[in-house]
Order: sequence, then structure tokens, then C-alpha cells
Amino acid sequence: MLELRRLAPGRGMTLTPRLALLMTLPPLMWAGNAIVGRLMAGQVPPLTLNFLRWVLVLLILLPLAWRVLVPWQRVAARWRYLFVIGLLSVGLYNALQYAALVSSTPMNVTLVASSTPVWMLVIGALFFGEHPRPRQLLGAALSLAGVAVVLGRGSLHVLMQVQFVVGDLLVVAAAIGWAVYSWLLVRPPVHMQGDARPRVDEGWDWAGMLLLQVIFGLVPAGLFAAGEQMTGAAPVQWGWAVVGALLYVSVGASIVAYRAWGLAVAQGGPALAAFFANLTPLFAALLSALVLSEPPRPYHALAFGLIVAGIAASTSRAKPGA
Repeated sequence: MLELRRLAPGRGMTLTPRLALLMTLPPLMWAGNAIVGRLMAGQVPPLTLNFLRWVLVLLILLPLAWRVLVPWQRVAARWRYLFVIGLLSVGLYNALQYAALVSSTPMNVTLVASSTPVWMLVIGALFFGEHPRPRQLLGAALSLAGVAVVLGRGSLHVLMQVQFVVGDLLVVAAAIGWAVYSWLLVRPPVHMQGDARPRVDEGWDWAGMLLLQVIFGLVPAGLFAAGEQMTGAAPVQWGWAVVGALLYVSVGASIVAYRAWGLAVAQGGPALAAFFANLTPLFAALLSALVLSEPPRPYHALAFGLIVAGIAASTSRAKPGA
């Protein structure tokens, strides 16, 4: 999740060891999140895992960001917007990813999720009047080709037969939802723009915005988890492994990764950060081989190369006069 403010583009800053660490930490944490989600399949139902994760995040953030809730009228006046972004991020995004990991692998999930820039272009063109440039279309085509390689498991025959794993389709839905969420961050309603938006010194900083998204997102997340339990989901198999997993996904993959990402984008610019974000599938492949004994296959390397090429093409700038 990004902070709800306009981030300055990169200013030619040198890639220092500190900045490299800040940019590497989030994709590593997010890859670990996929591994944990896979490990928890069968121990914690996916929608319940998502709900428990964000409940713990709420408990951690409340002492840090409670000022954003005072006065409550300021929050209540913006409840529709906060509910929508909370639904798309806290309520659905990770819930769909955890559900996907029941039938798919962390490598597939993170690679398919890398199609998000494609959906960003589609949503921007359809609903926000942002028409993609030729280089962005080239990047979208390359990224879609990488996703097609994953969905077809490296086989054109499988792809032509449309033999999709349910988990892959859930990740596509998650990527589309995240694209809508991202556009709502950069194109918020008027009450979240300029002087109408509450100030950072009033508690509306990164922690305050995350807390508000968690509060509003927990409503649908809780309903989804309750529905999952009512439809016969297995109970949580509590143990130290489950407790450790919840601590990781709430502290590491949520708060630490989110804060590091905000600092990295602010210091190095979104273009450089986007390149580092696409290290997530690579880290997922390495962690899968180490933890899950699921070594990567040749088509994973091909898909990763196509997706990175797509991101590079879409973020590169045309030469003057070209």
C-alpha cells in the first residue's frame, strides 16, 4: 500500500546501501507472505487468515496512530471512500491471494500478480481518461505474455485448452482490485485533495491512513471470514506455527514492508521502486525451493524475464525527438 499523497519522482539519487535495503525489504517480505500463506493452507482457512492478520495489525497500530480517529466526524465524513479502499486492500487483496495459495504455488501467485501494471493501464484508460503511451502498451504486451506462460504452465497446448488453476484466476481478480485501489489513491475525491485533506500533523500520516484502511477493511474481511466458517471451513489449528505465521504476516509483510516501501518510493522515486518490486517472484522462487521443496521450472524463468522486460519498457522514457 502506498501513502495517500503525491510522491515526488526520482531525482537522480545514488542507490546507497540504505536505499537498496529499503527497496529490497518489501518484495522479500511479500514473497515470504506467499510462502506463509502456502504453509498455512490446511491449518488456517484463507479468509480467516486474512481477517486474523489485519486484526493483529489493528492492535499494533492503535497505540501509534489513534490520533487519526479524533475527531471521529472527520473520518465519518469520508467513510464511503475509506470503506472502498479498505475493502479493495484489506478486505479482498490478500484474502484472494491466500485463497489462491490453496491450489496454486507461491511462484505462480507472485508471477501472475506481476500483471498488475497491465490492469493499471486498463483501469486508467476505461475510467480515468488516462490513455496509455506506445511504450506502455509494449510493456503491457510483454507482461501479459509472461502471465500467459505461467497460466499455460509453459505449454502452448495447455494455454489453448484454457486449463486454468482456480488460484491463478483468483490472483488475476486480486490484481484488478489492486489496480482500482491504486487509482483511487492517486485520484481521490475532492475531500481528500489539497487543503480539504486532513494534514499529516493531525494524524493522517502513513500509519494513520493504514489504520483507517484496516478499520474499514475489517468489516468486509470479517464478513468473509464468518461466511467461510459458516460454510463448513475447518477450524483454525492453533499452535506456535500459526502464531508465528500471524506475527510475520501482520508485522513483517504488513507494517514493516509498508513503511519501508513508503520511504523507498519517497527517496528513490516510483520508477526505481517498481523495478525492485518485481523481485518478489524471484524471492518467492528461492524461498519455495528452500522452504517448500518446490524448485522453479524453466517456464518460471521465462515468465519472470518477460514481466521484467514489460516493466522496463513501460517505465522507460523515450529519447527527445524520438
